[in-house]
Amino acid sequence: MLKGRCACGTVSYTLSAKPMAVHCCHCTDCQRLSGAAYAINAIIETDHVTIDGPTSETTLPTPSGNGQVITSCAHCGTALCSNYLVRQGKLRHFRVGTLTTPEACPPTVQIFTSAKQPWVPLNTDIPAFENFYNVKETWPPEAYARWTALFGDG
Repeated sequence: MLKGRCACGTVSYTLSAKPMAVHCCHCTDCQRLSGAAYAINAIIETDHVTIDGPTSETTLPTPSGNGQVITSCAHCGTALCSNYLVRQGKLRHFRVGTLTTPEACPPTVQIFTSAKQPWVPLNTDIPAFENFYNVKETWPPEAYARWTALFGDG
């Protein structure tokens, strides 16, 4: 079980399972939204998430055209997670920096490295992809089994 909160502590959340994967995303959208060179997001099924406290939601466009809903603290505005609408609300991408123990969720994959800042080195111990990747070929079997439970094999 993992716990996290917003900057002011008004909103807290619990993840009742280990994340399926943790993305270190270098896309320009993540750079803009995080205000940093990349974002670290823990991917977990919505059914394993409990959020307590007042939140607000903002819908933003994505390159896929499906958009994403960002859930933030209604008081301080800390972005806690994203719901990429292409995944029909079945997954949440939690900002690892909002976890009480962010060290518990190191990146398992580096994505959209084609857009990374030239001064950011990639960790050669973590798989890296210029864009996205094939989940079936990249995730461990237990994580992929959870994926297929949500979306089928493909």
